Amino acid sequence: MNTKKTKTLFIIAAASLILMIIITFIMSIIAIRTANKRPVSLEQIVVQSNDIEFCEDIYFADERVPLEMFNIRERYERELLSNTYFHSNTMVLLKRSKRWFPVIEPILKEYGIPDDFKYLCVIESYLTNAVSPAGAAGFWQFMKGTAEDYGLKINKEVDMRYNVELETEAACKYFLKAYDRFGSWTLTAAAYNAGTSRVLKFMKEQGVDSYYDLLMADETERYVFRILAIKTIFENPEKYGIHVSPKLSYEPYKYDIVKVDKSVQNWAEFAKEHDITYKLLKIFNPWLRSNSLKVNKGEIYEIKIPKKPFNITHGHITSLIGDEQFLFEDSLAIEEINY
Repeated sequence: MNTKKTKTLFIIAAASLILMIIITFIMSIIAIRTANKRPVSLEQIVVQSNDIEFCEDIYFADERVPLEMFNIRERYERELLSNTYFHSNTMVLLKRSKRWFPVIEPILKEYGIPDDFKYLCVIESYLTNAVSPAGAAGFWQFMKGTAEDYGLKINKEVDMRYNVELETEAACKYFLKAYDRFGSWTLTAAAYNAGTSRVLKFMKEQGVDSYYDLLMADETERYVFRILAIKTIFENPEKYGIHVSPKLSYEPYKYDIVKVDKSVQNWAEFAKEHDITYKLLKIFNPWLRSNSLKVNKGEIYEIKIPKKPFNITHGHITSLIGDEQFLFEDSLAIEEINY
């Protein structure tokens, strides 16, 4: 009886194990099929962390980075690893760069500033009109006093730190002035973070004339290496496991310019006159800081009015197709919207 009972229990246990294996297999198949239907594939979800190899010749603004120095190499590697494995943030920055680099690059070139300084803008604000706890604002993070020193108008109605083109010009003027003092683009970049006077003070106290030999606050010591890491990844993102679809990158804004030489009592009404929303007007002209603008004699303000497809509003869509889902990939649908 004991032998027979033991055999029965063994058969039940074996059957249960086989059933569990079958169920697990079926659930795995279902999970894989479900995952493959998601916008993000399993290959994109699984992130492997591997050490990173990089070339020995790294340059910032045509100035060679001395990676032979152990602390320089380790500081660069720290920022490279940090940005490589911060995928979500780095991917968004790459997408934004497709919109804003075409705006920034020509201005840098016009002023004779090395192209690498566009990456300084990336680490300053993530290519947004950010505001720091200290009150620095815009893509280039100017403080109010410094902004005014470099010709940016700031009052209750306008703040030109939020005008990307004008603030980029102001940044270029700062870089040129700092370069005249240092004769080094690397020190110029460091001074943008710490201030020209402070960097000169450190150089005098420590008796050195290179950014890479200076002992400074951690933020400034990391600053140039953060720029270098972003540059390295942006120049070859696929090498670092970051794949951004060109179709999903953010296109440069398209707009017309309307010159305003008379006071505007209500920007919301102004927007309606140009068949856009107040929100779109502020997105394209974030330097407008109130709902009105006093224009003095001789002043002219350039207002950006978005063009297709950036001027599409929800009101346009619902008037055309009702509440049905609107596919922006359908260019024909966009063309059918009448303004």
